[in-house]
Amino acid sequence: MEQKNGSSFTGFILLGFSDRPQLELVLFVVLLVFYTFTLLGNSTIIALSHVDPQLHTPMYFFLSNLSFLDLCYTTSIVPQFLVNLSGADKSISFGGCVVQLFMSLGLGCTECILLAVMAFDRYAAVCRPLHYTVIMHPRLCALMASASWLVGFVNSLLQTVLIFLLPLCGRNKLDHFLCEVPPLLNLACVDTTVNESELFFVSVIILFIPVALIIFSYVQIARAILRIKSAVGQRKAFGTCGSHLTVVSLFYGTAIYAYAQPRNNYSQDQGKVIALFYTIVSPIINPLIYTLRNKDVKAAMKKVLSKIFI
Repeated sequence: MEQKNGSSFTGFILLGFSDRPQLELVLFVVLLVFYTFTLLGNSTIIALSHVDPQLHTPMYFFLSNLSFLDLCYTTSIVPQFLVNLSGADKSISFGGCVVQLFMSLGLGCTECILLAVMAFDRYAAVCRPLHYTVIMHPRLCALMASASWLVGFVNSLLQTVLIFLLPLCGRNKLDHFLCEVPPLLNLACVDTTVNESELFFVSVIILFIPVALIIFSYVQIARAILRIKSAVGQRKAFGTCGSHLTVVSLFYGTAIYAYAQPRNNYSQDQGKVIALFYTIVSPIINPLIYTLRNKDVKAAMKKVLSKIFI
């Protein structure tokens, strides 16, 4: 078969769940509901962090960054998925696929680093409370947040270029509901061992270095909390970290499964289910975790609602 570069395609066919047409209507309804609540939940956190002076702290600055990231992430994937679920046309343009891969990779990598930055913020709050305002200076917070976004999208640019330089030999049927690295590698008609090794190496760096920093931070936090004699003080300290730790566990569990395992162990069907979780479920769970478990956010919400309805 004559080799063609991916740029010669007019687009890709996202097979998604077309082999299970009975699921598509259910998925469309569930996805639409989840996407609506994701937009509402994350927008609420961003708005509250902006309007309530009590939330003008490093913790909520990073949380609003995370909420904005989740909004961008779901918006880069879900609308196209809804269009493909609503009819027989499962296509995505070549340019659309490139943009979707670039955005999803960039935002995913940014979240990896941002969660580590948030863990450092919790470490400073619990282990260095007297020096917290000095350590977490607004300039440092802005610098760490900016660095998270920059590193995430520089890595995404590199990965996206390397993926779309591979010859696809006329193949354009993508066994997924979004443009993602593993199914795109499966389309290549050349040996992708080097690409897979490079992806695995970068994934280990992007995933496991932040995980190591998070583990180190929480080990120090646990030691500091255990030294607190007051049970009330211990509960308060655990409460400030519990939400973040829950989000970290959910995010890294799925990300490590999707990207940090050898390709010969990768199951396409399992990959779709995992992708559904971190593209749809995780972004709606994050604001719920931070609102239901956080007294400051609930208090800010009550204050805003009382101003509206009174």
